[in-house]
Amino acid sequence: MIEIVSYDGLVSAMQRSAVLAQLEPVVSEARTGLLGYHLAAAAIFSVVGIVVLFLAIFLMEKLTRFSITKEIVDEHNTALAIIVGAIVIGIAIIIAASILG
Repeated sequence: MIEIVSYDGLVSAMQRSAVLAQLEPVVSEARTGLLGYHLAAAAIFSVVGIVVLFLAIFLMEKLTRFSITKEIVDEHNTALAIIVGAIVIGIAIIIAASILG
């Protein structure tokens, strides 16, 4: 399909391209600032998530009547290791979902 462009349409298209060319540095600076903001937020949320995960593991160790570390490391209790691993994965999924919003 051939599109016929009038002189006024051509001029307005040239004006738009000139305006967009002037805005290009502003847009790239805004993207760079936004990238830095998102990287900082990701780093902060990662640290907070790791701290919450370690607090959950510490709380789980304190709430049980036996030592989870002793049972897994010294007694080689594989069933307990699988259960603790599943709990840790579940807590990590909950933390990730809360971070993502």
